[in-house]
Amino acid sequence: MKTSVDISFYPLRPEFVTPILDFIKRLNGHKDIEAVTNGMSTQVFGEYRAVMSALTTEIEKSFELPHSVFVLKIVNADLK
Repeated sequence: MKTSVDISFYPLRPEFVTPILDFIKRLNGHKDIEAVTNGMSTQVFGEYRAVMSALTTEIEKSFELPHSVFVLKIVNADLK
């Protein structure tokens, strides 16, 4: 099943740009998904299990920083 996820990441710290860019870079390292970034959010597309596996891995890594907030919208369709 194809899925599309819209992600907003809010590191609650003065230096917030670096953790966001690091998260996006790590997502782009997963060759079985497609990540598209704009000024407001990142969209991830692909097979449901591949997308959720990548997100689980990379969100967990980002949670090593204290006070990290993620907002996700998940759709069971390919919206790219």
